[in-house]
Amino acid sequence: MAQDTFIITLPPRQLPLLQGWRVTPAHLAYRLGPGAHLFRSEGTAPPKGGLMVVDDQEFSPLAPTGPLCQEVIRECQARSFSGAILDFENCLPPLEQIAARLDEQFARRGWTLLVPERYGAHAPHSRVMIPSALSGGSLQKRLEEALERFGESRVVLALEKRAEDFYLPSPTGSGQPLNDQELAELKRRLSPSVFFSGELCARYFTYMSRENGAHFVLFDDGDTLRHKTEVARRLGIRTFLAPWAEIGPYAAQAGIQRRQEQRTGRR
Repeated sequence: MAQDTFIITLPPRQLPLLQGWRVTPAHLAYRLGPGAHLFRSEGTAPPKGGLMVVDDQEFSPLAPTGPLCQEVIRECQARSFSGAILDFENCLPPLEQIAARLDEQFARRGWTLLVPERYGAHAPHSRVMIPSALSGGSLQKRLEEALERFGESRVVLALEKRAEDFYLPSPTGSGQPLNDQELAELKRRLSPSVFFSGELCARYFTYMSRENGAHFVLFDDGDTLRHKTEVARRLGIRTFLAPWAEIGPYAAQAGIQRRQEQRTGRR
């Protein structure tokens, strides 16, 4: 029977939180900075093993991409990383070049590369991250389309514990993000009837505001995360990515296994 692979993103200082869980850590410690260099977070002890997460928040599109890719490869070698996650929010030709270069170099070394969906075509050996959060449609159909496009071996479900407050109608499909406290306060104040959407694998409720009319609140909890992983498993997707800050309290519900303790018997 195929086993799940859970890749968990978290800062290196929080690595002890993963003790006892059967997961692969992905270190939130790297960024593409100005001057074509890879930067590690200040005050962060050099992590070892697992994957590195690289964001593009300070990336300069004028920087040469070749030396930058070599810095990523050298850091992976020095820290015994088995791969990297490109957490790119922007879509720029130089970032596409970086994804393509790293894809080729990583494949040659047998390393894992995870990329956002928009970069999947530029990195044909990579694993492609498909977000679990939807505001419309069907999660199953969304994943089926990704499987048809990229193939079963490449699709990774990126779990997100989301809560958003949408105006109705919502022409953009985007709502106002709510943190846990804001969602709890809204539910306490409204005492709404909460429903479950089997298509979205999320909970929701509606309410009316005197100021701006109808609202639709969509949110996740431990049960919805479990439903999302179950949908993925039925389609043959067995690799999941999740931030520990969001999934930690629901790790067991999502299907993350505990490591078996090794016991030494007495003679």
